[in-house]
Amino acid sequence: MSDEQKPQLDQGTGGVPMRQPVFLLPWPVTALCGLLLAIEAASDFVLNDDGRSELLTWFAFIPYRLVDPSHYVGGWLPLIWTSVTHAFLHGGWEHVGLNVVWLAIFATPVTQRYGAVRMYTLFVVGAVIGAWTFAAISHGVDEYLVGASGGIAALTGAAVRFIFQPPVIAVDPETGERRLAGRHLATLGEFARNPTARFFSLTWLVLNGIVPILPMFMGSDAVQIAWQAHIGGFLAGLLLVPLLERRERDGR
Repeated sequence: MSDEQKPQLDQGTGGVPMRQPVFLLPWPVTALCGLLLAIEAASDFVLNDDGRSELLTWFAFIPYRLVDPSHYVGGWLPLIWTSVTHAFLHGGWEHVGLNVVWLAIFATPVTQRYGAVRMYTLFVVGAVIGAWTFAAISHGVDEYLVGASGGIAALTGAAVRFIFQPPVIAVDPETGERRLAGRHLATLGEFARNPTARFFSLTWLVLNGIVPILPMFMGSDAVQIAWQAHIGGFLAGLLLVPLLERRERDGR
C-alpha cells in the first residue's frame, strides 16, 4: 500500500494519533441529561407510591398553593423552590426521554457559545418563568407541574436567535487565513426576517398553542402537556439571550 493509499490519522503532540470522543455532547449537557435520568431512575426504582407522592408534594410545582395554601403541607412556601425543582422531576421514562433528546439538541449550541454557567442559568430562569406562566394562565389549577420543558424551551428560544444566522468568516490580518468565527446573535428584526428561524419558531409556537383544543377531538384526558410553561420558557430565552451575549463580550 502506497503512502497515498494509507488511511490518514489525526496526529496529536509527538505524532500520537488523536482519539475522537465517544460522546460529542459538551460535558455540561451530558451531566444535566444524566442528572435528569438519574432522578427519574431513583423515583421509579427506589421510591414506593407513598414516597413518590411525598416527592411530588414537596418538589413539584403546584399552582393551587396560591389559591388555598392550607390544602397542601407547607402552604405556599414550597412555591419558592418548586419553581426550579419541578424541572428535575418527570412523569415517566417517555417524558424524561423526550426532554433529554430535546435538551441535547438545543443546550449544546447554547453551551458552546456561552459556557456551562450561562447555559445552566438560562435553563433555571426558563424553568421559573415557565412555571409561573403556567400558574398565571391556568388560574391556580390543582395539578402538579413536572418536567424540564420550560428550561429546555428557554434554551430553544435562545438558540434560534443565532443557529439559523449565516456564519461569520474572520480573516487573520497577518496570514490572511480565513476561519469560521461563529454566528452573530440576530436582533429581533433580523430574527423575524430570517425565513428559517421564523418558520421554526412559528411552527413551534403553533404546535404548543393548539394543545388546549386537542381534548375537543381526543377526549378530555388525552393531552397532559403544560403548553403554558413551554411558551413562557421559549419567550424568556428568545428575549433574554442578549444579556448572556453582553456578559460574554465583557469577559473577553
